[in-house]
Amino acid sequence: MKEKVIGFIHSKKIILIGFVLMAIIFAVPSIQYLLENGTILNFNEYFKFCLDDSNQVEQTIIYLMLLTGLTICYFLIVKHRENLFKNNKQMYMYIAIISLIFVVVVPFLSSDVFYYLGVGRLDSAYGQNPYYVTIKDFVESEDNSQYLEQDTVLAKGYENDWGSTTVVYGPVWTLVCKIVAGISFGNIDIGLLVFKLLNMAIHLVNCYLIYQLTGKKLFVLLYGLNPYMFIEGIANVHNDIYVVTCILASLYFLLKKKNIIVSIVFLALATAIKYFAILLLPFIIIYYFRDKKPWERLKNCFLYGMLFVFIVAITYLLYIQDIQVLSGIMTQQGKFTKNFYIILMEYFDIPDLVSNVNMIFLISFIIIYFFTCLTLLYKKQITFREEIRKAEYFLVVFLFLLITNFQPWYIMWLFPLIMWQKKKMLQFVVQIALISQFANSVFLINGEGWRNGTPFTFFMLLGIFVCLNLMSHRQTNSMRQKNVA
Repeated sequence: MKEKVIGFIHSKKIILIGFVLMAIIFAVPSIQYLLENGTILNFNEYFKFCLDDSNQVEQTIIYLMLLTGLTICYFLIVKHRENLFKNNKQMYMYIAIISLIFVVVVPFLSSDVFYYLGVGRLDSAYGQNPYYVTIKDFVESEDNSQYLEQDTVLAKGYENDWGSTTVVYGPVWTLVCKIVAGISFGNIDIGLLVFKLLNMAIHLVNCYLIYQLTGKKLFVLLYGLNPYMFIEGIANVHNDIYVVTCILASLYFLLKKKNIIVSIVFLALATAIKYFAILLLPFIIIYYFRDKKPWERLKNCFLYGMLFVFIVAITYLLYIQDIQVLSGIMTQQGKFTKNFYIILMEYFDIPDLVSNVNMIFLISFIIIYFFTCLTLLYKKQITFREEIRKAEYFLVVFLFLLITNFQPWYIMWLFPLIMWQKKKMLQFVVQIALISQFANSVFLINGEGWRNGTPFTFFMLLGIFVCLNLMSHRQTNSMRQKNVA
Protein backbone atom coordinates (compact mmCIF):
# COMPACT_ATOMS: atom_id res chain seq x y z
CA MET A 1 0.00 0.00 0.00
CA LYS A 2 2.84 2.35 0.90
CA GLU A 3 4.51 1.69 -2.47
CA LYS A 4 1.28 2.58 -4.29
CA VAL A 5 1.03 5.87 -2.42
CA ILE A 6 4.68 6.73 -3.22
CA GLY A 7 4.14 5.79 -6.87
CA PHE A 8 1.02 7.98 -7.01
CA ILE A 9 2.92 10.96 -5.59
CA HIS A 10 5.81 10.52 -8.03
CA SER A 11 3.41 10.29 -10.98
CA LYS A 12 1.71 13.48 -9.91
CA LYS A 13 5.05 15.30 -9.61
CA ILE A 14 5.30 15.00 -13.38
CA ILE A 15 2.61 17.70 -13.40
CA LEU A 16 4.95 20.07 -11.54
CA ILE A 17 7.74 19.37 -14.02
CA GLY A 18 5.29 19.81 -16.90
CA PHE A 19 4.21 23.23 -15.64
CA VAL A 20 7.83 24.38 -15.36
CA LEU A 21 8.62 23.12 -18.86
CA MET A 22 5.53 24.83 -20.31
CA ALA A 23 6.54 28.09 -18.62
CA ILE A 24 10.08 27.82 -20.03
CA ILE A 25 8.75 27.16 -23.55
CA PHE A 26 6.41 30.13 -23.08
CA ALA A 27 9.48 32.28 -22.33
CA VAL A 28 11.57 30.98 -25.26
CA PRO A 29 10.42 33.60 -27.84
CA SER A 30 11.31 36.38 -25.39
CA ILE A 31 14.69 34.83 -24.62
CA GLN A 32 15.39 34.49 -28.34
CA TYR A 33 14.43 38.12 -28.94
CA LEU A 34 16.65 39.40 -26.13
CA LEU A 35 19.61 37.31 -27.26
CA GLU A 36 19.29 38.54 -30.85
CA ASN A 37 18.71 42.21 -30.03
CA GLY A 38 20.49 42.62 -26.71
CA THR A 39 17.92 45.22 -25.59
CA ILE A 40 14.19 45.81 -25.31
CA LEU A 41 14.57 49.30 -26.81
CA ASN A 42 13.49 48.34 -30.33
CA PHE A 43 10.66 46.07 -29.23
CA ASN A 44 7.74 47.41 -31.28
CA GLU A 45 5.02 46.72 -28.69
CA TYR A 46 2.52 45.53 -31.28
CA PHE A 47 1.34 42.32 -29.67
CA LYS A 48 3.62 39.67 -31.13
CA PHE A 49 4.05 36.54 -29.09
CA CYS A 50 7.02 35.19 -31.06
CA LEU A 51 8.44 38.70 -31.52
CA ASP A 52 9.55 38.19 -35.10
CA ASP A 53 8.09 38.50 -38.61
CA SER A 54 6.55 35.03 -38.76
CA ASN A 55 2.88 34.52 -39.52
CA GLN A 56 0.64 36.12 -36.89
CA VAL A 57 -1.89 33.29 -37.05
CA GLU A 58 0.86 30.73 -36.40
CA GLN A 59 2.14 32.78 -33.47
CA THR A 60 -1.36 32.97 -32.03
CA ILE A 61 -1.86 29.21 -32.34
CA ILE A 62 1.43 28.62 -30.50
CA TYR A 63 0.35 31.04 -27.78
CA LEU A 64 -3.04 29.33 -27.38
CA MET A 65 -1.46 25.87 -27.24
CA LEU A 66 1.00 26.92 -24.54
CA LEU A 67 -1.68 28.77 -22.59
CA THR A 68 -3.89 25.67 -22.76
CA GLY A 69 -1.03 23.52 -21.47
CA LEU A 70 -0.35 25.91 -18.60
CA THR A 71 -4.06 26.02 -17.73
CA ILE A 72 -4.40 22.24 -17.63
CA CYS A 73 -1.29 21.89 -15.44
CA TYR A 74 -2.59 24.67 -13.21
CA PHE A 75 -5.89 22.93 -12.49
CA LEU A 76 -4.19 19.57 -11.97
CA ILE A 77 -1.75 21.07 -9.46
CA VAL A 78 -4.60 22.75 -7.57
CA LYS A 79 -6.52 19.45 -7.51
CA HIS A 80 -3.59 17.36 -6.21
CA ARG A 81 -2.03 20.10 -4.06
CA GLU A 82 -1.90 18.05 -0.85
CA ASN A 83 0.14 15.30 -2.51
CA LEU A 84 2.42 17.64 -4.43
CA PHE A 85 3.51 20.01 -1.67
CA LYS A 86 4.60 18.59 1.67
CA ASN A 87 4.84 22.02 3.26
CA ASN A 88 4.35 25.70 2.58
CA LYS A 89 8.03 26.28 1.88
CA GLN A 90 7.87 23.91 -1.10
CA MET A 91 4.75 25.65 -2.36
CA TYR A 92 6.25 29.15 -2.11
CA MET A 93 9.50 28.01 -3.73
CA TYR A 94 7.62 26.49 -6.64
CA ILE A 95 5.56 29.66 -7.19
CA ALA A 96 8.79 31.69 -7.02
CA ILE A 97 10.45 29.49 -9.69
CA ILE A 98 7.54 29.93 -12.13
CA SER A 99 7.40 33.65 -11.36
CA LEU A 100 11.09 34.02 -12.13
CA ILE A 101 10.60 32.34 -15.51
CA PHE A 102 7.88 34.86 -16.38
CA VAL A 103 10.20 37.72 -15.44
CA VAL A 104 12.02 36.87 -18.68
CA VAL A 105 8.83 37.14 -20.78
CA VAL A 106 8.65 40.54 -22.47
CA PRO A 107 5.35 42.48 -22.15
CA PHE A 108 3.93 41.14 -25.42
CA LEU A 109 0.27 41.94 -24.67
CA SER A 110 0.64 45.42 -23.20
CA SER A 111 3.01 48.36 -23.40
CA ASP A 112 1.79 50.06 -20.20
CA VAL A 113 5.03 49.39 -18.32
CA PHE A 114 6.91 51.64 -20.74
CA TYR A 115 4.44 54.41 -19.94
CA TYR A 116 4.92 53.76 -16.20
CA LEU A 117 8.69 54.09 -16.60
CA GLY A 118 8.38 57.10 -18.90
CA VAL A 119 6.31 59.20 -16.51
CA GLY A 120 8.49 58.03 -13.62
CA ARG A 121 11.59 59.22 -15.48
CA LEU A 122 9.89 62.51 -16.34
CA ASP A 123 9.38 63.00 -12.61
CA SER A 124 12.63 61.62 -11.15
CA ALA A 125 15.22 62.84 -13.67
CA TYR A 126 13.72 66.03 -15.12
CA GLY A 127 11.68 67.40 -12.23
CA GLN A 128 8.45 67.56 -14.25
CA ASN A 129 5.03 67.04 -12.67
CA PRO A 130 3.55 64.16 -14.75
CA TYR A 131 -0.01 65.17 -13.79
CA TYR A 132 0.42 68.42 -15.71
CA VAL A 133 3.16 67.69 -18.25
CA THR A 134 3.07 64.76 -20.67
CA ILE A 135 6.17 62.97 -21.92
CA LYS A 136 5.60 64.35 -25.41
CA ASP A 137 5.03 67.88 -24.11
CA PHE A 138 8.38 67.80 -22.36
CA VAL A 139 10.35 66.22 -25.21
CA GLU A 140 8.89 68.48 -27.89
CA SER A 141 9.21 71.73 -25.95
CA GLU A 142 12.44 73.74 -25.96
CA ASP A 143 14.08 71.06 -28.08
CA ASN A 144 14.41 68.50 -25.29
CA SER A 145 14.61 65.74 -27.89
CA GLN A 146 18.34 65.57 -27.14
CA TYR A 147 17.47 63.58 -24.01
CA LEU A 148 16.00 60.75 -26.09
CA GLU A 149 19.43 59.61 -27.25
CA GLN A 150 20.91 59.19 -23.78
CA ASP A 151 17.74 58.27 -21.87
CA THR A 152 16.16 55.14 -23.34
CA VAL A 153 13.51 55.07 -20.59
CA LEU A 154 12.25 58.48 -21.67
CA ALA A 155 12.57 57.50 -25.35
CA LYS A 156 10.45 54.39 -24.83
CA GLY A 157 7.83 56.39 -22.94
CA TYR A 158 7.81 58.99 -25.71
CA GLU A 159 6.99 56.31 -28.29
CA ASN A 160 4.17 54.88 -26.18
CA ASP A 161 0.51 55.42 -27.13
CA TRP A 162 -0.05 57.06 -23.73
CA GLY A 163 2.95 59.38 -24.17
CA SER A 164 0.65 62.34 -24.89
CA THR A 165 -1.48 61.75 -21.78
CA THR A 166 -0.85 62.98 -18.24
CA VAL A 167 -0.77 60.40 -15.46
CA VAL A 168 -3.96 58.31 -15.34
CA TYR A 169 -3.31 56.69 -11.94
CA GLY A 170 -3.24 57.78 -8.32
CA PRO A 171 -0.16 59.41 -6.73
CA VAL A 172 0.98 56.31 -4.82
CA TRP A 173 1.55 54.56 -8.11
CA THR A 174 3.25 57.60 -9.60
CA LEU A 175 5.65 57.57 -6.65
CA VAL A 176 6.44 53.88 -7.27
CA CYS A 177 7.13 54.70 -10.93
CA LYS A 178 9.39 57.57 -9.88
CA ILE A 179 11.46 55.32 -7.62
CA VAL A 180 11.81 52.50 -10.17
CA ALA A 181 12.61 54.90 -13.02
CA GLY A 182 15.21 56.58 -10.82
CA ILE A 183 16.91 53.23 -10.17
CA SER A 184 16.98 52.57 -13.92
CA PHE A 185 19.45 55.45 -14.50
CA GLY A 186 17.77 56.06 -17.85
CA ASN A 187 18.35 52.51 -19.14
CA ILE A 188 15.14 50.85 -20.33
CA ASP A 189 16.47 47.31 -19.82
CA ILE A 190 17.40 47.99 -16.20
CA GLY A 191 14.07 49.74 -15.62
CA LEU A 192 12.04 46.87 -17.04
CA LEU A 193 14.02 44.27 -15.10
CA VAL A 194 13.62 46.15 -11.81
CA PHE A 195 9.87 46.50 -12.40
CA LYS A 196 9.49 42.82 -13.21
CA LEU A 197 11.46 41.71 -10.16
CA LEU A 198 9.43 44.09 -8.01
CA ASN A 199 6.16 42.69 -9.40
CA MET A 200 7.44 39.18 -8.76
CA ALA A 201 8.19 40.09 -5.12
CA ILE A 202 4.74 41.67 -4.77
CA HIS A 203 3.18 38.50 -6.21
CA LEU A 204 4.92 36.37 -3.57
CA VAL A 205 3.86 38.79 -0.82
CA ASN A 206 0.27 38.39 -2.00
CA CYS A 207 0.59 34.61 -1.78
CA TYR A 208 1.90 34.93 1.79
CA LEU A 209 -0.93 37.29 2.81
CA ILE A 210 -3.54 34.97 1.32
CA TYR A 211 -2.20 32.09 3.38
CA GLN A 212 -2.12 34.24 6.52
CA LEU A 213 -5.76 35.13 5.94
CA THR A 214 -6.99 31.62 5.11
CA GLY A 215 -4.43 29.03 6.22
CA LYS A 216 -5.25 27.05 3.06
CA LYS A 217 -3.01 26.05 0.15
CA LEU A 218 -6.04 26.03 -2.15
CA PHE A 219 -6.42 29.82 -2.24
CA VAL A 220 -2.67 30.44 -2.43
CA LEU A 221 -2.40 28.20 -5.49
CA LEU A 222 -5.61 29.48 -7.14
CA TYR A 223 -4.05 32.92 -7.07
CA GLY A 224 -0.31 32.22 -7.06
CA LEU A 225 -0.06 29.65 -9.88
CA ASN A 226 -2.75 31.13 -12.08
CA PRO A 227 -1.35 31.65 -15.63
CA TYR A 228 -3.45 34.82 -15.76
CA MET A 229 -1.45 36.28 -12.86
CA PHE A 230 1.89 35.34 -14.39
CA ILE A 231 0.98 36.92 -17.74
CA GLU A 232 -0.75 40.09 -16.53
CA GLY A 233 1.04 40.64 -13.22
CA ILE A 234 4.62 39.69 -14.08
CA ALA A 235 5.06 39.40 -17.87
CA ASN A 236 2.93 42.46 -18.71
CA VAL A 237 3.83 44.23 -15.44
CA HIS A 238 0.43 45.72 -14.59
CA ASN A 239 0.02 47.82 -11.48
CA ASP A 240 -3.24 46.16 -10.39
CA ILE A 241 -1.15 43.58 -8.54
CA TYR A 242 -0.13 46.35 -6.10
CA VAL A 243 -3.77 47.17 -5.43
CA VAL A 244 -4.31 43.48 -4.61
CA THR A 245 -1.45 43.73 -2.08
CA CYS A 246 -2.90 46.79 -0.37
CA ILE A 247 -6.39 45.28 -0.14
CA LEU A 248 -5.04 41.99 1.22
CA ALA A 249 -2.95 43.91 3.78
CA SER A 250 -6.04 45.92 4.74
CA LEU A 251 -8.03 42.74 5.32
CA TYR A 252 -5.13 41.13 7.19
CA PHE A 253 -4.93 43.99 9.70
CA LEU A 254 -8.72 44.05 10.00
CA LEU A 255 -9.23 40.33 10.61
CA LYS A 256 -5.97 39.11 12.14
CA LYS A 257 -4.57 42.14 13.95
CA LYS A 258 -7.90 43.85 14.76
CA ASN A 259 -6.32 47.19 13.84
CA ILE A 260 -8.83 49.34 12.00
CA ILE A 261 -6.46 52.31 11.57
CA VAL A 262 -3.75 50.37 9.74
CA SER A 263 -6.48 48.61 7.74
CA ILE A 264 -7.87 51.98 6.62
CA VAL A 265 -4.35 53.21 5.77
CA PHE A 266 -3.76 50.29 3.40
CA LEU A 267 -7.19 50.68 1.80
CA ALA A 268 -6.45 54.37 1.25
CA LEU A 269 -3.13 53.46 -0.39
CA ALA A 270 -4.98 51.03 -2.67
CA THR A 271 -7.41 53.80 -3.60
CA ALA A 272 -4.49 56.15 -4.26
CA ILE A 273 -3.38 53.69 -6.95
CA LYS A 274 -6.78 52.87 -8.47
CA TYR A 275 -9.93 54.45 -7.11
CA PHE A 276 -12.26 51.42 -7.19
CA ALA A 277 -10.91 50.22 -3.80
CA ILE A 278 -13.02 52.86 -2.05
CA LEU A 279 -16.04 50.60 -2.60
CA LEU A 280 -14.79 48.35 0.22
CA LEU A 281 -14.55 51.16 2.79
CA PRO A 282 -18.09 50.98 4.33
CA PHE A 283 -17.95 47.18 4.57
CA ILE A 284 -14.65 47.29 6.48
CA ILE A 285 -15.66 50.03 8.92
CA ILE A 286 -19.13 48.70 9.69
CA TYR A 287 -17.83 45.15 10.14
CA TYR A 288 -15.19 46.33 12.63
CA PHE A 289 -17.86 48.15 14.66
CA ARG A 290 -20.49 45.42 14.21
CA ASP A 291 -21.08 45.19 17.98
CA LYS A 292 -21.99 48.87 18.19
CA LYS A 293 -25.43 50.44 17.83
CA PRO A 294 -26.47 51.90 14.43
CA TRP A 295 -25.80 55.49 15.49
CA GLU A 296 -22.29 54.61 16.72
CA ARG A 297 -21.61 52.68 13.51
CA LEU A 298 -22.62 55.75 11.50
CA LYS A 299 -20.42 58.00 13.65
CA ASN A 300 -17.43 55.72 13.15
CA CYS A 301 -18.12 55.56 9.43
CA PHE A 302 -17.81 59.33 9.38
CA LEU A 303 -14.69 59.47 11.57
CA TYR A 304 -12.77 56.71 9.83
CA GLY A 305 -14.07 57.86 6.48
CA MET A 306 -12.44 61.21 7.20
CA LEU A 307 -9.21 59.41 8.10
CA PHE A 308 -9.41 57.59 4.77
CA VAL A 309 -9.97 60.84 2.85
CA PHE A 310 -7.14 62.52 4.77
CA ILE A 311 -4.64 59.79 3.84
CA VAL A 312 -5.65 59.85 0.16
CA ALA A 313 -5.45 63.66 0.18
CA ILE A 314 -1.93 63.57 1.65
CA THR A 315 -0.74 61.39 -1.23
CA TYR A 316 -2.14 63.92 -3.72
CA LEU A 317 -0.28 66.76 -2.00
CA LEU A 318 2.87 65.34 -3.59
CA TYR A 319 1.65 66.46 -7.01
CA ILE A 320 -1.49 68.60 -6.85
CA GLN A 321 -1.51 72.15 -8.19
CA ASP A 322 -5.18 72.39 -9.14
CA ILE A 323 -8.11 70.22 -10.19
CA GLN A 324 -6.31 69.33 -13.40
CA VAL A 325 -4.54 66.65 -11.36
CA LEU A 326 -7.56 64.44 -12.17
CA SER A 327 -7.61 65.13 -15.91
CA GLY A 328 -5.62 62.02 -16.80
CA ILE A 329 -8.00 59.80 -14.86
CA MET A 330 -10.97 61.38 -16.63
CA THR A 331 -9.27 60.83 -20.00
CA GLN A 332 -8.81 57.14 -19.28
CA GLN A 333 -12.40 56.65 -18.14
CA GLY A 334 -13.66 58.28 -21.32
CA LYS A 335 -12.18 55.55 -23.51
CA PHE A 336 -14.14 52.55 -24.82
CA THR A 337 -12.44 49.18 -25.15
CA LYS A 338 -13.13 45.45 -24.82
CA ASN A 339 -16.68 45.29 -23.49
CA PHE A 340 -20.31 45.33 -24.60
CA TYR A 341 -20.21 49.13 -25.01
CA ILE A 342 -18.02 48.55 -28.05
CA ILE A 343 -20.74 46.33 -29.55
CA LEU A 344 -23.33 49.06 -28.95
CA MET A 345 -21.08 51.61 -30.65
CA GLU A 346 -20.34 49.40 -33.64
CA TYR A 347 -23.74 47.87 -34.40
CA PHE A 348 -26.34 50.32 -33.06
CA ASP A 349 -26.29 53.67 -34.78
CA ILE A 350 -28.23 55.47 -32.05
CA PRO A 351 -26.87 58.82 -30.83
CA ASP A 352 -25.96 58.89 -27.13
CA LEU A 353 -26.95 55.22 -26.67
CA VAL A 354 -23.70 54.25 -24.96
CA SER A 355 -23.62 57.25 -22.60
CA ASN A 356 -27.30 56.76 -21.68
CA VAL A 357 -26.88 53.05 -20.98
CA ASN A 358 -23.79 53.73 -18.89
CA MET A 359 -25.60 56.48 -16.98
CA ILE A 360 -28.55 54.17 -16.22
CA PHE A 361 -26.18 51.52 -14.88
CA LEU A 362 -24.28 54.11 -12.84
CA ILE A 363 -27.39 55.59 -11.21
CA SER A 364 -28.77 52.12 -10.47
CA PHE A 365 -25.43 51.07 -9.00
CA ILE A 366 -25.23 54.14 -6.72
CA ILE A 367 -28.79 53.64 -5.43
CA ILE A 368 -28.34 49.92 -4.71
CA TYR A 369 -24.91 50.47 -3.15
CA PHE A 370 -26.24 53.28 -0.93
CA PHE A 371 -29.18 51.26 0.37
CA THR A 372 -26.97 48.21 0.91
CA CYS A 373 -24.65 50.25 3.13
CA LEU A 374 -27.65 51.84 4.88
CA THR A 375 -29.14 48.42 5.59
CA LEU A 376 -25.78 47.25 6.91
CA LEU A 377 -25.81 50.08 9.47
CA TYR A 378 -28.99 48.70 11.03
CA LYS A 379 -28.26 45.01 10.65
CA LYS A 380 -28.15 43.18 13.98
CA GLN A 381 -25.85 40.29 13.12
CA ILE A 382 -23.01 41.02 10.75
CA THR A 383 -20.67 38.29 9.52
CA PHE A 384 -17.61 39.10 7.46
CA ARG A 385 -18.14 36.29 4.97
CA GLU A 386 -21.67 37.39 4.13
CA GLU A 387 -20.86 41.08 3.76
CA ILE A 388 -17.65 40.60 1.78
CA ARG A 389 -19.62 38.50 -0.68
CA LYS A 390 -21.86 41.50 -1.26
CA ALA A 391 -18.78 43.64 -1.79
CA GLU A 392 -17.52 41.19 -4.42
CA TYR A 393 -20.82 41.40 -6.30
CA PHE A 394 -20.51 45.19 -6.38
CA LEU A 395 -16.96 44.89 -7.73
CA VAL A 396 -18.15 42.49 -10.45
CA VAL A 397 -20.94 44.85 -11.52
CA PHE A 398 -18.61 47.85 -11.38
CA LEU A 399 -16.02 46.02 -13.46
CA PHE A 400 -18.25 44.67 -16.21
CA LEU A 401 -21.10 47.18 -16.42
CA LEU A 402 -19.78 50.59 -15.36
CA ILE A 403 -16.24 50.73 -16.73
CA THR A 404 -16.24 51.59 -20.42
CA ASN A 405 -12.47 51.18 -20.60
CA PHE A 406 -12.44 47.54 -19.48
CA GLN A 407 -9.13 45.68 -19.66
CA PRO A 408 -8.44 41.99 -18.89
CA TRP A 409 -6.01 42.81 -16.09
CA TYR A 410 -8.80 44.59 -14.21
CA ILE A 411 -10.18 41.15 -13.30
CA MET A 412 -7.30 41.07 -10.80
CA TRP A 413 -9.45 43.36 -8.63
CA LEU A 414 -11.71 40.42 -7.78
CA PHE A 415 -9.00 38.13 -6.42
CA PRO A 416 -8.44 39.65 -2.92
CA LEU A 417 -11.96 38.61 -1.88
CA ILE A 418 -12.30 35.16 -3.47
CA MET A 419 -11.43 33.34 -0.23
CA TRP A 420 -14.83 34.12 1.27
CA GLN A 421 -16.98 33.53 -1.80
CA LYS A 422 -19.32 30.69 -2.55
CA LYS A 423 -17.97 27.97 -4.81
CA LYS A 424 -19.75 29.33 -7.90
CA MET A 425 -18.33 32.83 -7.50
CA LEU A 426 -14.88 31.44 -6.79
CA GLN A 427 -14.99 29.37 -9.98
CA PHE A 428 -16.40 32.32 -11.92
CA VAL A 429 -13.52 34.65 -10.98
CA VAL A 430 -10.80 32.07 -11.69
CA GLN A 431 -12.34 31.01 -14.99
CA ILE A 432 -13.09 34.46 -16.43
CA ALA A 433 -9.52 35.51 -15.64
CA LEU A 434 -8.23 32.63 -17.76
CA ILE A 435 -10.87 33.19 -20.44
CA SER A 436 -9.67 36.78 -20.80
CA GLN A 437 -6.22 35.51 -21.77
CA PHE A 438 -7.63 33.24 -24.44
CA ALA A 439 -9.85 36.06 -25.72
CA ASN A 440 -6.80 38.33 -25.89
CA SER A 441 -5.49 36.20 -28.75
CA VAL A 442 -7.55 38.34 -31.16
CA PHE A 443 -5.07 41.16 -30.54
CA LEU A 444 -2.14 38.90 -31.38
CA ILE A 445 -3.74 38.36 -34.79
CA ASN A 446 -5.07 41.84 -35.54
CA GLY A 447 -3.05 44.19 -33.38
CA GLU A 448 -4.45 46.90 -31.13
CA GLY A 449 -7.54 48.86 -32.10
CA TRP A 450 -10.87 49.60 -30.51
CA ARG A 451 -12.83 47.56 -33.07
CA ASN A 452 -10.96 44.45 -31.98
CA GLY A 453 -12.78 44.88 -28.70
CA THR A 454 -15.85 43.40 -30.39
CA PRO A 455 -14.38 39.92 -31.08
CA PHE A 456 -12.68 40.04 -27.68
CA THR A 457 -16.01 40.72 -26.01
CA PHE A 458 -17.68 38.00 -28.08
CA PHE A 459 -15.15 35.39 -26.97
CA MET A 460 -15.35 36.58 -23.36
CA LEU A 461 -19.14 36.30 -23.33
CA LEU A 462 -19.03 32.93 -25.07
CA GLY A 463 -16.48 31.62 -22.58
CA ILE A 464 -18.49 32.89 -19.61
CA PHE A 465 -21.67 31.32 -21.02
CA VAL A 466 -19.94 27.95 -21.45
CA CYS A 467 -18.44 28.06 -17.95
CA LEU A 468 -21.75 28.98 -16.31
CA ASN A 469 -23.48 26.15 -18.16
CA LEU A 470 -20.81 23.65 -17.10
CA MET A 471 -21.10 24.77 -13.47
CA SER A 472 -24.89 24.46 -13.63
CA HIS A 473 -24.58 21.01 -15.21
CA ARG A 474 -22.19 19.83 -12.48
CA GLN A 475 -24.50 21.14 -9.76
CA THR A 476 -27.48 19.36 -11.31
CA ASN A 477 -25.56 16.06 -11.50
CA SER A 478 -24.38 16.46 -7.92
CA MET A 479 -27.96 17.00 -6.70
CA ARG A 480 -29.14 13.95 -8.64
CA GLN A 481 -26.42 11.78 -7.09
CA LYS A 482 -27.39 12.94 -3.62
CA ASN A 483 -31.06 12.18 -4.29
CA VAL A 484 -30.18 8.70 -5.59
CA ALA A 485 -28.02 8.05 -2.54
